[in-house]
Amino acid sequence: MEPRAQHLHTYFLFPFAVDKEAVMEDHQRVWAKQTLWTAGLDEWINDHASGAGSPVPGKLGRWQRDPFRRFDMDSFAYQDMVFFHPFVRRVFFDVGDGVGGGEGPPENMLRVYTIPLAHLGETGRKLIYYAADSRGRSASVRVTDLRLFMFANGIGILTIGVEANDISVSQALWINEMMRKVYPSSGRQVREGRVPCHLELRLEGGGETAVISEERFQRCVMRGYLPPLSRLITDLLYFLNYSTQEFEPLLDERMVVYSYMSIDPSSVEPDFDQSEEYEILMSRFLYVDRWGDGYRYESEFTREAMRRQVYRRWAHQGTLYGFTSYSNVTLVMGRFDCDEHQLREGFLIHRMFMSRYYLQVVVALFYRATLLDFSERTALVSRRLSRKFGSYDISEEDTRLVTRLMAEVQLFSNYWYFRELANKDEEIEHFQMQCEEFRVPAMKAELEQEIEKLNNTLERIYQQRNTESINRLTMLSMILGGGAMITGYFGMNFGREFEAMFFQGERLAALHYTSIIAVTLLVVGSVLFAIFLVAANWSDYRKILLPSRRDTLESLRRTAGFGEEPEEEEEQ
Repeated sequence: MEPRAQHLHTYFLFPFAVDKEAVMEDHQRVWAKQTLWTAGLDEWINDHASGAGSPVPGKLGRWQRDPFRRFDMDSFAYQDMVFFHPFVRRVFFDVGDGVGGGEGPPENMLRVYTIPLAHLGETGRKLIYYAADSRGRSASVRVTDLRLFMFANGIGILTIGVEANDISVSQALWINEMMRKVYPSSGRQVREGRVPCHLELRLEGGGETAVISEERFQRCVMRGYLPPLSRLITDLLYFLNYSTQEFEPLLDERMVVYSYMSIDPSSVEPDFDQSEEYEILMSRFLYVDRWGDGYRYESEFTREAMRRQVYRRWAHQGTLYGFTSYSNVTLVMGRFDCDEHQLREGFLIHRMFMSRYYLQVVVALFYRATLLDFSERTALVSRRLSRKFGSYDISEEDTRLVTRLMAEVQLFSNYWYFRELANKDEEIEHFQMQCEEFRVPAMKAELEQEIEKLNNTLERIYQQRNTESINRLTMLSMILGGGAMITGYFGMNFGREFEAMFFQGERLAALHYTSIIAVTLLVVGSVLFAIFLVAANWSDYRKILLPSRRDTLESLRRTAGFGEEPEEEEEQ
C-alpha cells in the first residue's frame, strides 16, 4: 500500500545575482542620492509597481518590505533570533528601524520583501501553483508564501512556499521534482515528460479563475550564455529586466528544494519508520526523485551516501533530516507531542522547519550563491588581465577591478561568513552538513587562493613597472641635474676676465654667443628628452593627471559575449 502524505510543505529557492553597477547606473533617479545598494532598494522596487509588462503587481500585488517589527517573547522575531549568536542576528535579520521599536539605526545589510497573500483568504480566493507534463500528469498546490531576500552584495534569493494536505506520496514527490524546474535542459526532456510542459500561477475562488503567469516551454533559446528562464520567475522578479542581463541565475535548471513531509501513520504498517521501506522513501525524498519500488540508484551506493547526508539524532521517533547540493528535507511520521513540546502549541518539527531551519538554508544558499558569483567575476577579471600580463600594460582601472573584488571577498569573509551560526549543537550540525553539501568551505578556500594569486601577479607586475619608472626617473634626474649644474655654473657671478668673455662679450664675442647657444641646446635637449620619456610611458603617468573611468561588471560580461541575444527570439 502506498503511503500518504499527511502534510507537504515545500519552499522552492531560486538564487540569482544582480548586476548592481548596471542597475544603479540605469536608475540614477534613485541612486544619485544614495551611496549604498540597500539604501535605494525600497524606492527602486516601488518604482516598478506597474510591473513593466508583468501581470503580478496588478493581479496579485507588489513586493513590500517585510522586516521584523515585534520583538516580544511571543513574536516570531524573538523565537527565531534567540537561537542564533548575537553577531549573526545583526547580520541576517532584517529588523527595519532597529530592534525594540527603533532603538538605533539598523545594522544589517539585507532587505526582506514579501507579496502578501493573507488578504486572499478574506475574499475566498487562493493562489495556486499548477504543473503538467506531456504524459498527462499534473498537480496543483496552494502557494502560501512569496518571499524575497536581497543582500548588499547583489545576491537575491526568491522563495516560493507551497503546501498540500492528504495526498499520496507519489504525488508529493512529483510536485517536488517537477515544480522546481525553471527551464528545460533539452527539448527531449519536455517530450519525455521529465520537465513540465505547462507551469501556471493562478488565482482561484470567488467564482472565477485568473491566470497570473504561465509558461509552456514551447520555444527556448539561449540569451548569450544565459538560459531562457521560466516566465513565472521573470514575472515574479518584475523589477529586474532579464533581457538586458540585469540579473542572472546562479544554479542549473532546478531550484533548491527545501521540503517537509509528514507521513500519515494510518496509511502504513506499524513500525514503518524503522523499516527498509522508510529508508527507501527517504532516499526518494532526499534526492528529489519520483515514487518507485526500491532505491532509485544502486542500493549500496545510496546507503553509503545517506550515511553522510542524513541526520539521525531523532531517527528513533521517525524524524529524518537530509541534505544534498540541491535539497534540504525533513521526513516525519505523523504529528505528536515532542517530549514536553505540546502539540496544541503547534507541531515542533514543523515550527522548526518554518523558522530557524528555513533561515539556515537561506544563509547557506546565500553563501553558495555568493561564491559562485565571485567565481564568475574572478574569471572575467582574469580574462581581462590575461592579455596584458606579458606586456605589463596594466591600467589603473585593472587595479581597481582587482582591489574592488578583493575588498568584496574580504567583506564576505569577515562580515557575512560564519562557520557557526547558532547556539545549539543540533542547529550547528544541520548548518554545517548543508554547507558541506553546498561545498561552501571548499569553494571559499579555492576562491581565496585565486584572489591571492591574482593579487600576487599584479604586485609583481607593478614592482617591475615601478623599477622601470625609477630607472627612468634616475636617468632624467641625471640629465636635468647635469644641465642645471652647467647652467648654474655659467650663471654664477664671476668677475674680471670671466665676466668680460662670457657675460658681457667685450673681448671674445664669438665665445660669448657660442656659450649661450651651447647652454640653450643643452636645456632644450633635456626638456625634449623629458617630454619624450613621459609620452612614451604615458600609461604610467596618465592616472596621475586624468583618472580613468570605472568599468562595470556589465561591461565585462558584455565583453565576454554575455550581452549577445539571438535574433527573432520570443519574449520569455
